[in-house]
Amino acid sequence: MRAARARPGNPRTVVSRGMQRRVTHDQALAAIRATLEAAEGPVSIAVVDDHGELVACVAMDGAARDTLENARRKAYTAARSDATTTRALAEKVGGTPTELASFDPQFSFFLGGVAAFDDGRRVGGIGVSGLPGPEDERLAIAAVAAAGLVTA
Repeated sequence: MRAARARPGNPRTVVSRGMQRRVTHDQALAAIRATLEAAEGPVSIAVVDDHGELVACVAMDGAARDTLENARRKAYTAARSDATTTRALAEKVGGTPTELASFDPQFSFFLGGVAAFDDGRRVGGIGVSGLPGPEDERLAIAAVAAAGLVTA
């Protein structure tokens, strides 16, 4: 698969054959919009590509400042780990100190990070932080769908 060249002034990369390699900026904005509309309280959301690099993020008015970094780390974990959610990774580790020490120090084990897939390929991750873990996770799953992507 070859990526077509992006036109000057157009940051989006066009990928041939219908399968994309990374979350696009438009998808990231759709995920963020959906989360801002659905959240029942102030949250932060981060969308990263398949390498865990930030594509877009927002901290809602009233969200605690640390939630933005937490959301980024949740998204990074979902994009980079072999688990499809931060919940699944936390369950795999089970809180064992030696297990925890062996992971990337940027990984988060809090609920709210979800991997995003396109045509069976991991293209990024979305992290939400600011509400109780199950609600962060629900919002992240809905954000993946709003971006036109799927969870595993």
